[in-house]
Amino acid sequence: MPEKIRSFIAIPLPKNIETYLSSLILELKKTNADVKWVKPENIHLTLKFLGGQDAEILEKIRIILDKLVADKNVYPLGISHIGGFPKIENPRVIWVGLSSGDKETKAIAKELDEKINKLGIPKEERAFSSHITIGRVRSPLNKDKLTAALKNCAIEEEKLSFDADKIILYKSTLLPGGPVYEVIYEASLKKT
Repeated sequence: MPEKIRSFIAIPLPKNIETYLSSLILELKKTNADVKWVKPENIHLTLKFLGGQDAEILEKIRIILDKLVADKNVYPLGISHIGGFPKIENPRVIWVGLSSGDKETKAIAKELDEKINKLGIPKEERAFSSHITIGRVRSPLNKDKLTAALKNCAIEEEKLSFDADKIILYKSTLLPGGPVYEVIYEASLKKT
């Protein structure tokens, strides 16, 4: 039986955004809330989680990515606010949202979902929401402090925009110290 490769498709973030989000996480850690924070090098904007797939399916996904980016231009992405799913007052997931590029990102995610569904991978049950996960809440410990910190968090928007210029197919290996991501394939959007 072929090995299943845990994988996902995402837009990577540049180092300056990783660094900024890392400093934001350091501030939020001061609440001592029970949160599993995402390591800075693992922060990205997920377009589609694929689960465990064999190499043949991943090759077909590489072809889908090539076709998808053939008519997509590089576009600006901006980060503007922090939030929580299902709501900021009782978050299970802590995320950073977009101020620009949301429409383009949603269109790409929808197209990926539809094309990948034809390979037998189920469509997402929920509507896609452009966001960058920075933490997952494990328990209600210090939840009130965390909620207050999230509500008072100001993001310096002018520092946090970049060009979304590639889409990456990642392999995700789960280890005791957290996941390790490796690039399987990188598809570049068109420069205008």
